[in-house]
Amino acid sequence: MILITGATGLVGRHLTRRLMRESVPTRALLPERRMRRLPWDTAAQHAPEIFAGDVADEEALYRAVTGCHAVIHLESAQWWGRRRDLEQVELAGARALAAVARSARVGRIITLSHLGASPSSAYTLHRVKGEVEDLLRNSGVAYTVIRSGIIFAPDDAFVNHIASMLLVSPGIFLLPGHGEVVLHPMYIDDLVEAIYRSLDRIRLVDSTVEIGGPEYMSLRDLILTVMRVTGMRRLVIRVPPYLLRWITAVYSRILPRSLMTAQWLDILAANRTAPLGNTYDHFGFQPRRFESSLLGYLPQRARFLGLLRDSFRRRPRPV
Repeated sequence: MILITGATGLVGRHLTRRLMRESVPTRALLPERRMRRLPWDTAAQHAPEIFAGDVADEEALYRAVTGCHAVIHLESAQWWGRRRDLEQVELAGARALAAVARSARVGRIITLSHLGASPSSAYTLHRVKGEVEDLLRNSGVAYTVIRSGIIFAPDDAFVNHIASMLLVSPGIFLLPGHGEVVLHPMYIDDLVEAIYRSLDRIRLVDSTVEIGGPEYMSLRDLILTVMRVTGMRRLVIRVPPYLLRWITAVYSRILPRSLMTAQWLDILAANRTAPLGNTYDHFGFQPRRFESSLLGYLPQRARFLGLLRDSFRRRPRPV
């Protein structure tokens, strides 16, 4: 039995569907507000067993984790623009999971992190992710930390937000700095495959692995690729990152959710890459390329509806 936290998030919902197809017994710990509309077929034979509760609620977490041999910890608040969301959701959740998994004798915790995560990082997102890693490494439970490059998917909050910003921009796109930061994008199905295969990879126990797609891309090249795929050409204007952070802070006061959050800018603050062969070396498959994957879904996406949904989506309640 496997417990998934954050099962309704981007990675969680794709992973849950994959485990259902493989007939793997699973459980999902979800707050009641997320149980009203689940992103999988609840009537399916291998649909996950649902436990109500927040990841920081040790009592609810203990009920869910009892009898599980592994926990895939995906609960995250990385796309929300406030530091306290990260600290309340991610740090509090990791502390509770470490305590509960140890007492329930869980075999292993598999968690998803970021390339560049470090408790000493100057950037909030990378610092919090690094602190979560340290908490789980020192939990007394076997662990596997998978650090990935930026994830793109038909329903992601990165590439789709770039496309949404292109849609509403008056002929221009504001580029943080010179756009020379190097990213390592990875398709969602490839990340899900890596997580799934990690369940049977004994050599990954008590280890941290870094993976990404088959290519490195500068931020500028990534944005130009999105423009080319969507057909929305814009004049790229370089803007100091500190000015974009100020604009983001103002914008987030107007709408419930800013397309470009502080965490979004943290991801773009420094190079974030892993060795190109790591995905094959650790998991035995070749990931998909960025542009060819985008061509399969991005031109057909209803971007205006996505823009409205993303901008007015309600912020999660503190746990």
